[in-house]
Amino acid sequence: MADKIKKFFAKKKAEAKFKLAGPGHRLNESSTTIVGPSKQRPTYVAQRSQPSDATRQAAEAALARFSNQNKNTGFNTSLAAIQAQVRRELEAEKKNAANVEEVSHSTPLQSNLEASPHLAVKGVYFRCPLITDEVLTKEEWKVKIKEFLFEQLEEERGLTACLIIQSCNYNRIKVKECVDILCRYLDNIIANPQETKFHKIRCSNATFRDKVLPILGATDLLLAAGFQQEVLDHNGTNEEFWVFKEQNIEGFQALELLREALKSEDRVELELDRNVQILFPAQAAQRVDLPKEFYALSPEELKKEQQLRTEVMEKQMQLRTKAMREKDELREIRKYKFALIRIRFPDGLYLQGTFSVYEKFSEVLDFVQDNLEHAGLPFILTSATGHKFEESDNESSLAQLKLVPAVILNFQWDPSVADEFSRAGNTSYLKPEVLLLIQQL
Repeated sequence: MADKIKKFFAKKKAEAKFKLAGPGHRLNESSTTIVGPSKQRPTYVAQRSQPSDATRQAAEAALARFSNQNKNTGFNTSLAAIQAQVRRELEAEKKNAANVEEVSHSTPLQSNLEASPHLAVKGVYFRCPLITDEVLTKEEWKVKIKEFLFEQLEEERGLTACLIIQSCNYNRIKVKECVDILCRYLDNIIANPQETKFHKIRCSNATFRDKVLPILGATDLLLAAGFQQEVLDHNGTNEEFWVFKEQNIEGFQALELLREALKSEDRVELELDRNVQILFPAQAAQRVDLPKEFYALSPEELKKEQQLRTEVMEKQMQLRTKAMREKDELREIRKYKFALIRIRFPDGLYLQGTFSVYEKFSEVLDFVQDNLEHAGLPFILTSATGHKFEESDNESSLAQLKLVPAVILNFQWDPSVADEFSRAGNTSYLKPEVLLLIQQL
């Protein structure tokens, strides 16, 4: 069933690309079709052995834009000049650390998150490769997925209805109840094809009215299963029914396929976009607050958390057991759905990405590897306290490793290759293409 869904979406994407190309024209005619830019955020690109000279020049130009405080037209845009800029920022950061004033907050925590000028990232974004290559928020994807699926109903009603049920309804308990009831309708007809009492569903029936009708896609599934609405006599009163008609389907095998599709619980899944950013040290120090999308709590729960802060401070003054401290730490971690991971490189730059708190640490390693100029070489990540992550940590989640909600990890080459890089005088770490994403000061 999963393969059938993938083929279905592959066909739709191919059709969309064909339409995007615009109307055809003769070779001796000029095309006036202009394709506008898609709503797509920059992301890291696929690995390649050697970046082109043009790409390197573009990366150096991007870095130079942020060092133009020096108005000298002969300003050096070499890597050494960029590193000097980073060193100056680090020194300035140390000197001004004592003078930095914290922003005073007089409004509830949720309002602070929305209005803070120090957001580390603007939001959480997702991809849906089955549909398009766009990068959107979850709310934007909810609308887009719903629109896309409902457009496909006429062409492939059965499979699309199953996807709508699983993808466009967000109360998983109610979806499961609806699916169980729909499967029961289908099972009764498959097991008793000649029993007419199983061919009718009264619309006023409490189970149907409360657990099937409110679920998007449920009635489309009934249409695909051969049902149609009719008014029938029921105890002397005309009532609406969904009535099964065998001539509306291509054999009972169609019902078995629909039942299989419903039970498979396949849905249109979103992939978390890393929202890659490259930051200078000063930027990493300034951007500290997380947006509301990172929190697993509602605004009301966040306000309650704020009210409990005083109690937490009092607890910290008391003697507590290790179990008590771990319980409090776990409670703090559960407040978040996402984690912001920053990788600090020896040259002072930061690589930033967004992760689910349930993703494995191996995903962080892959993220770093994908963005390195010298991909494939061994490296080490350590915590701010110097803790070295071992291979046994790779299968642990970010929540289990307590890398939530935001953490800075330090990058260094593995000793097996570090000396070689040192002798070669090579101080570059990230791909030139990735450096193009550097944020403006």
